[in-house]
Amino acid sequence: MNTFEQIYAVVNRIPRGKVASYGQVAKLVGNPRLSRVVGYALHVNNDPERVPCYRVVNRFGEVSSAFAFGGENVQREMLLADGVEFDSDGRVKKEYFIEVK
Repeated sequence: MNTFEQIYAVVNRIPRGKVASYGQVAKLVGNPRLSRVVGYALHVNNDPERVPCYRVVNRFGEVSSAFAFGGENVQREMLLADGVEFDSDGRVKKEYFIEVK
């Protein structure tokens, strides 16, 4: 399995109502230094119906201003539809992040 396939497999395991940061996904792939690669892989994801890339946000809980499938407002709306809540600063509340050990 190549790196992009590994990234997509990890993202597929993020449950509805939860998010992960690029760094968390990179760590789960096995290399915590790949967070930028995670971002690129999600940007070129050709199967957004099966790979819920909208569930990945930055480490501060901010949605991507370059969200490839409609922009940051679309990503925010998709997360809200999943049950994810945002704080008053527009960031995903910490309790919605998956736990990575």
